[in-house]
Amino acid sequence: MLINEQTKIAALLKHHPDALETIVTLSPDFKKLRNPILRKLMAGRTSIAMASKIGGCKPEDFFKALAPLGFEVDTKTPIKNEDAQTKNAPKPEYLQNIKPEQLVNFDVRAMLSSGTDPLRSIQQKVKELQPNQVLVIINNFEPVPLIKLLEKQGFQTYIHFIDDDTIETYFYKTDAGNSEQHVQFEATPEDAGDWEILLKQYENNLVEVDVRHLEMPMPMMTILENLETLPEEKALYVYHKRIPVFLLTELKEREFDYRIKEVQDGEVYLLIFKNGNRS
Repeated sequence: MLINEQTKIAALLKHHPDALETIVTLSPDFKKLRNPILRKLMAGRTSIAMASKIGGCKPEDFFKALAPLGFEVDTKTPIKNEDAQTKNAPKPEYLQNIKPEQLVNFDVRAMLSSGTDPLRSIQQKVKELQPNQVLVIINNFEPVPLIKLLEKQGFQTYIHFIDDDTIETYFYKTDAGNSEQHVQFEATPEDAGDWEILLKQYENNLVEVDVRHLEMPMPMMTILENLETLPEEKALYVYHKRIPVFLLTELKEREFDYRIKEVQDGEVYLLIFKNGNRS
């Protein structure tokens, strides 16, 4: 296979089964590609050039590492300068007519870097939105769970790629979708009154996963990955730092039930199991 700087990571992985582990050797940052959910989200959008910036290496390092697998560098095809702008879809007409004073910009990158969950702050921004205002979340990755949640509440979204470290996600309602709706961010934890009963029921049938050390969005991705292979008779026991509101919405859609036990600040346990498995 001929490759160049603009070859997508997904194409490499599809062409050769050993490409994944070869890429992982180039940078610790690439270990995230082992997560099938995150790999599905990112690999198709990330070129060798973009991945090199993320991993702190050079495209030449990719070429050299992949050569033993039969990949060859394409020196004949001109390399187009693919910047973030080339990935942008045309801006919707509604946003083309938005005035700067209608935009509510909220950069959450510093909060995420410090380990702070920006959910409550985003929740407050949404509640404070005035008619015809647009919320712009500035991040370094696509906030997929937030997008799914707000789209269910009648918001439309548009993603604008600035560069590899800056992504703007617009949340807005056109006149047609501007009916009054209360945005439900606060997912009420299921009653933990039967926590001990359920633990006893799933005794010796627990699969444990600790996501407290992971950066967003990896906790949610890791939990969903484990649920993909969770046997019907087992339950997933999760060690978390906070109540994962976006995850709870996703669990309901996937027909999983759950219980939450808040131990103290920064320590939350979740028990996740298939609907109908309660005795």
